[in-house]
Amino acid sequence: MGSEHNGKIFTGGRSHLRSRFVKKNGQCNIIFSNMEDKPRRYLADIFTTCVDIRWRYLLLIFCSASLASWLVFAFVFYSVSLAHGDFHTDGAKDRKPCLLHVEGLVGAFLFSMETQTTIGYGWRCVTEECPGAILTVVVQSIVGCVLDAFMIGTMMAKMARPKKRNQTLLFSENAVIALRDRKLCLMWRVGNLRRSHIVEAHVRAQLIRPHVTAEGEFIPLEQTDLNVGYDDGTDRLFLVSPLVLVHEIDEDSPLWGMSRADLESEDFEIVVILEGMVEATAMTTQARSSYLSREILWGQRFEPVIFEERDRYRVDYGRFHKTYEVPSTPVCSARELSEVTASSRSETTASPSRSLSAFCYENEVALCAGEDEGVRDQEEFQMSQDSSNVLCVLDMDDRIEFDNLKTAIPLDPLTYKSESEI
Repeated sequence: MGSEHNGKIFTGGRSHLRSRFVKKNGQCNIIFSNMEDKPRRYLADIFTTCVDIRWRYLLLIFCSASLASWLVFAFVFYSVSLAHGDFHTDGAKDRKPCLLHVEGLVGAFLFSMETQTTIGYGWRCVTEECPGAILTVVVQSIVGCVLDAFMIGTMMAKMARPKKRNQTLLFSENAVIALRDRKLCLMWRVGNLRRSHIVEAHVRAQLIRPHVTAEGEFIPLEQTDLNVGYDDGTDRLFLVSPLVLVHEIDEDSPLWGMSRADLESEDFEIVVILEGMVEATAMTTQARSSYLSREILWGQRFEPVIFEERDRYRVDYGRFHKTYEVPSTPVCSARELSEVTASSRSETTASPSRSLSAFCYENEVALCAGEDEGVRDQEEFQMSQDSSNVLCVLDMDDRIEFDNLKTAIPLDPLTYKSESEI
């Protein structure tokens, strides 16, 4: 048996990354087994079963059902005619049969098919001679209407399923983590490829990873909600153009204590869900995607895709999945960043001359060096991997000491480009 540690399952001495729970196309990677009375339960909801199955199986069922009904009623018509003696008249030409121009089983099958499909060639018909034949025509007409209604209804429901609308809802291939409003945030992009809107669109996200409780219970797929603005209503989307969805990594986030190094070693999955009503049909649809830990890029942002042209805006979907690096993003966790920021604010209060208004912000330059390095020339600023303390230079004049924290990335301000230049 294997053991679990840090999201990895070890079997036979090898680490095995767990499989994706939700595929990129939104399908859940799950198989049901040992289901009791599965056929009976599926037949109890035959309409949903027919809508869910593949087209080839659905067409096979309908063709088989139609052919079976034609054959059943053909045997009934043949039996009625046979009992009436229509096939052995012994030269009595004045004897009226139950079915005109039906002289055997093949003729009965043709009459059955013409009756149920209401073709009405005018050659074969039922007479007043046999009440049983008339009753059979009535019953078959009703059965044919029910079968046609079920067939047409199922096909229409299958073609108009709102899940097909998901094909024109697009999620970015990767998610990113970067600073936004001076806070570490998890971000991903979603877009709508149609001009028709998704009404009342809202988004949800969940973190899925193994978890061991305090009592030792192992939960292989624990689901934890990620707040994407439910409290302030920012999870409600006006999805006309591509939007970047943001999860702020705060104290309530399961990513609160995760640094860049932790992200590279952890094995988890973030499932993102977009729900709303299709404008054309008013039916609710749901689009899903997921991001494994290795698909989350630390210290990057999405390239802009909206450009103003004359009196309208142009969306360039060729840039939809593209990102660019933001070197000023700290590699520490949001918790460590918050502690450093809190300590720096207290020091600023004691020393009003110090300015910490833009701690490691995107448009600022954050240069880092070892504790013993006092040189301000950026060519001499290098990260000391062996040092227990790191000095982060803010605004080229102010320094904050990070206690036992190697979190900053060296940055050459001459090569740094702001978001407006990219």
